[in-house]
Amino acid sequence: MTNHPHALDALAAADAAELEAILLEVCSSPRWAAAIAEAEPWSDREALLAANAAAMASLTVEDLRDAMAGHARIGTPKPGDATSEREQAGIEGVDQAVLDELREANAAYEAKFGHVFLICATGRTATGMLAALRERHPNDAATEAEIVRGELRKINDIRLNRLIDAA
Repeated sequence: MTNHPHALDALAAADAAELEAILLEVCSSPRWAAAIAEAEPWSDREALLAANAAAMASLTVEDLRDAMAGHARIGTPKPGDATSEREQAGIEGVDQAVLDELREANAAYEAKFGHVFLICATGRTATGMLAALRERHPNDAATEAEIVRGELRKINDIRLNRLIDAA
């Protein structure tokens, strides 16, 4: 992966409101966005990704809920949302029975944990996501929160890299 210093410069040049809006598109946690903005200037891609890691590590369970609120349920990408559709491309053309199983497993997970099942879906198949959902359902809330934190970090890394590469 190449560095795009001009992309980082463009991000750094954004005014506070514009930068916040850009960052909230990456992750819907206001605390995360503030932590990333406070880590400016980012010398390179690695510094921005390190800021993501540090910000994710500092989020409370409530902050994680804010971050998860910006994500579509696995198996049902947000219509018209290119990011959601791209990240959940693994469900395209999947048998309806698998989608039904995903819907049922999601409902059971949400009933237990009170939030959507969150996984870095990029590059995963629908059956792989369903298996992960079933594997994680028995977790306790604290264990699951830490897994979610790791998955969010991966998702944010992918989105930040796309942001840099698109510039």
